[in-house]
Amino acid sequence: MSITKKVSVLAVGLGMVGTLAACGSSSGDAGGSGSGDSKTVTLVSHDSWAASKDVIAAFEKSSGYKVKVLEDGDAGQAVNKAILTKDNPQGDVFFGVDNTLLSRALDNGLFQPYEAKGLDRVPAGYQADREEHRVTPIDTGDICVNYDKAYFDRHGLTPPKSFDDLVEPEYKNLLVTENAGTSSPGLGFLLGTAAKYGDGGTSRSNGAESGGGWEGYWKKLKANGVKVVDGWEQAYNEEFSGSAGGKKAKGDRPLVVSYASSPPVEVVYADPQPATAPTGVADGTCFRQTEYAGLLSNAGNPEGGKALLDFLLSKDFQEDMPLNMFVHPVREGARVPEVFTKFGSQAKDPQTLDPAKIADNRDQWVKSWTSLVLK
Repeated sequence: MSITKKVSVLAVGLGMVGTLAACGSSSGDAGGSGSGDSKTVTLVSHDSWAASKDVIAAFEKSSGYKVKVLEDGDAGQAVNKAILTKDNPQGDVFFGVDNTLLSRALDNGLFQPYEAKGLDRVPAGYQADREEHRVTPIDTGDICVNYDKAYFDRHGLTPPKSFDDLVEPEYKNLLVTENAGTSSPGLGFLLGTAAKYGDGGTSRSNGAESGGGWEGYWKKLKANGVKVVDGWEQAYNEEFSGSAGGKKAKGDRPLVVSYASSPPVEVVYADPQPATAPTGVADGTCFRQTEYAGLLSNAGNPEGGKALLDFLLSKDFQEDMPLNMFVHPVREGARVPEVFTKFGSQAKDPQTLDPAKIADNRDQWVKSWTSLVLK
């Protein structure tokens, strides 16, 4: 399988660390929209932004704006940098803040209100900040445990299906996850366990049996040999045995925290393409993320920024996303390519948390998780 050149695509979507260059854009210095060029609209994003050249070109032709993209590291890094530079922003629109970090962006005044055209075609469940419209939902996807099918076939072992399964003895020393304090999928996995097990009390789950809530669950997971690394790239491409495009020798962990869209990536960029995906998803371990874009406060070209937000919700862009950023569109009626749905699908019943609950608890949960799991 020769997908090494395409390995960075596996990092695309909802905060994954990737190296894809944006088509029809340029990333460079931090000049952003401060250039004063009213014909250029600047999008600030995490490194996983990607779009087809012809789709960007069509927007540029119809709007009269030239699109420039500045990629600013992974999702957490990009959000933090945008907050630090909000008084003199690098660009006009920020793309890539998800529901795990949304409150941080809103509380720090990162965005100004704008109700994008096409928002009426987006289900209410994806819309946050509905009163002020400071952010626009763009895509959605699920953080889930992925498994290496070949490993489980060789060992005659049934892959895990749920959070509860992961703490069973047969899966000891098989799981690698990302640091919840430094990685978006790592944080999403932590939030998934918080949604599943709560903060303690009367749950009959494995979490409660070991001391209560998500902390009790993580005690059992730690005792069962979970390995924690800094980020997705290391977890998937170095530690996971099922990665086809790792930069180093394959790891020995057949379970990894990744995305529900990772299996179709393994198929799409394989040569030749296999009949079935070599990796699978444990549907009972998924946490739903939604990714947003917003018009930056003090944007140098707010009119261009509004046009760009309208474009991000357009049917053309929404249908372009699945095979570029490997995420699901939020716009109703946007078609998803068959190859994307055939080899991967959204979880039927993912864990979710209200953004307000995440805002109230995220920092303390991460602090507690760090003390519990890493020390």
